[in-house]
Amino acid sequence: MNLRKELWSYEDYQEYLEYLKSIREEEYKKFHQKLTTTKYEILGIRVPIQRSIAKEILKGNYESFLKHCKKDYYEEVNIEGFIIGSINNDESFKKHFTNFLPKIDNWAICDGFCNSLKRIKKNPENYFDYCCSLLNQKYEFTVRVGLVILLGYYVKEEYIQNILTNISKIKREEYYINMALAWLIAECYIKYPKETLALLKSQKLNKFTQNKTISKIHDSYRVTKEQKEEVKKYRI
Repeated sequence: MNLRKELWSYEDYQEYLEYLKSIREEEYKKFHQKLTTTKYEILGIRVPIQRSIAKEILKGNYESFLKHCKKDYYEEVNIEGFIIGSINNDESFKKHFTNFLPKIDNWAICDGFCNSLKRIKKNPENYFDYCCSLLNQKYEFTVRVGLVILLGYYVKEEYIQNILTNISKIKREEYYINMALAWLIAECYIKYPKETLALLKSQKLNKFTQNKTISKIHDSYRVTKEQKEEVKKYRI
């Protein structure tokens, strides 16, 4: 199928969905269903193939394509996220990024999307405040998006204190928020132990997140034996 279209019609998009169905793998579908809980139907298309499809669409009129995007299939949503992640225009990127957030309903789409955001990687200073604002949102995976983006692009000296201040205010019980939070705090500790230890000492985090963070620090090869013993004191 020609994916580099200058103008996408409704019929073109239906043909695109049929194309996705034609390249699915039943065994991979069964494998992926064990890893991911989602409301979308999983077809069974490997991620490198999804990324390749997104690259082809981006060579044509991606704006026209995005106008037709629905949310029936897991891979359909995933590919849309990969396309948005490669948008180079700031206004278009922000618009599509915000519109895409409600479609994210699982950790795999969330993390794959967050790890594909070339615009944020190139200009992190333009998006830090916006990413922090996601931490205050109601929806579980919108909050996780904010956390995973902070983990991927912002654990740096100029942001560390602001990150720690923002995440110390998070009081949520959702598993995928707290797992991402633990990963983020562990990475902050590995790179900035002095600053991050103060948060662990304060025990402001809920029990699960506090103890999971300490476990991840303890499992890291980038932390000294002495540091591992120190953080163990602050288990709840």
